[in-house]
Amino acid sequence: MEAIARALADFPASTLWAYSLAAGLLVILIVALLLMAIIRAAKRIDHHAAKIWETGKNIAGNTAAIWMLEKTNSIAGQMLESARSIESRAKSIDDTISALANSLRSRS
Repeated sequence: MEAIARALADFPASTLWAYSLAAGLLVILIVALLLMAIIRAAKRIDHHAAKIWETGKNIAGNTAAIWMLEKTNSIAGQMLESARSIESRAKSIDDTISALANSLRSRS
């Protein structure tokens, strides 16, 4: 420590002041550069987050109809059951009418 104190004593005050000022400016410059890098990184993150948000909204919009397909399939199944029931009853009516027609023909 004494060696440093002696070395500093040999420098004029104006030289020490200039070195201190230069060191301070260097620190300020480094801090400013780091802050600019942080701001740039934050803007990139914000930009990517906005893209992710937009993509998520598009995915949600494009897949919203998928959950409705389950309901559509269920209703289509019910319609198929109803159609089969109608077909069965129509066949029964057709068979009855055919039997009645045959009966009437045989009486004649």
